[in-house]
Amino acid sequence: MYYELYADSLFLVNFVMNLYLLILVDRSALRTATRGRLLLGAAVGGGCSLLPFVLPGPALLRSVLAAAAGTLGMLYAAFPVRGFRMFLKLMEKLLLYSFCMGGALLFLIRSLPGIRSFLTGIFGILGVGGVLFLFLGRFREEHGEKQSICRAELICGDLRLKVNALMDSGNSLVEPVSGEPVCIVDRSVMERLLDALPAGCRAIPYHSIGVRKGILEGKLLPELILDLGGIRRKFVRVWIAVSPQGIGAAENAEAESVKMIINPGLLGSQ
Repeated sequence: MYYELYADSLFLVNFVMNLYLLILVDRSALRTATRGRLLLGAAVGGGCSLLPFVLPGPALLRSVLAAAAGTLGMLYAAFPVRGFRMFLKLMEKLLLYSFCMGGALLFLIRSLPGIRSFLTGIFGILGVGGVLFLFLGRFREEHGEKQSICRAELICGDLRLKVNALMDSGNSLVEPVSGEPVCIVDRSVMERLLDALPAGCRAIPYHSIGVRKGILEGKLLPELILDLGGIRRKFVRVWIAVSPQGIGAAENAEAESVKMIINPGLLGSQ
């Protein structure tokens, strides 16, 4: 008995499924990967899926080596991995999404024997994978990560302030001239930065509960670094404004010390 292996089909399936996974990981990792690197990472993973058929040795060992090489290669090709902590965080997210997508696909294959041949074919795998990709992305946005705590470092010349920051989808403020996202800082933070910030300001219109129309004073922060569990990303020329009502209400002990609210639009702006 022998089997025919179509290397191009195997590569294509793994490439697309890996791309789904890497995009989901990137959306959960401060969007640190570029489109080119995501494609490269998916290609590396697809190429490593062919290794069990070319490497010598026992089948189990070949499969393990191929899986390890594919996982490491994908992460390092797609993301600017800086340190072991960041690698572990990315690995955690990759395994979580892989488990969800793989488990859902396996469940469908076992639960729908009438269309099993289609689900195990190239178009079935890619089609179901695409649906799961959209579902997991939407679920993450609506339930999983509407709010998440990260560490922010505000840099202005020699002055560097580190504060807890909240990534909040409820912050949709933009600077009216450029359309760039605006982050909110606590008054105590702005007071410490004020003398070091560049001269000039920008009027930021806003509305909130109890305030139909209002104006915030926006300042341009030269540099901002966000750290989410070891995943770091640097931003330059970020608009910040003082919260008119203070930053306080939070759902957990860590969030009680939040001094900054990050506009999620910032992640896609640079």
